Amino acid sequence: RAILAYPGGFGSFDELFEALTLMQTKKVDRFPIILVGRDFWCETINFQNMLDQGVIDQADLDLIHFVETAPEAWEVIRNRYQLG
Repeated sequence: RAILAYPGGFGSFDELFEALTLMQTKKVDRFPIILVGRDFWCETINFQNMLDQGVIDQADLDLIHFVETAPEAWEVIRNRYQLG
């Protein structure tokens, strides 16, 4: 299980934050959040500032993986679930 998110609008953000909230509140088991396009996501959401301000923990940030390609995304999933 993983979520792969591409640059998008409010619907994409809603789905992303819903998944993060469910994991943060322990309603679901933690799984990788894979964000395609580091530049888009880091310019749009300042994750480091959220961490610095104490509104998220490092464990929350550790769920997020930035990739640029499908093979990179697969590598994150493969490593998380120890797939051959």
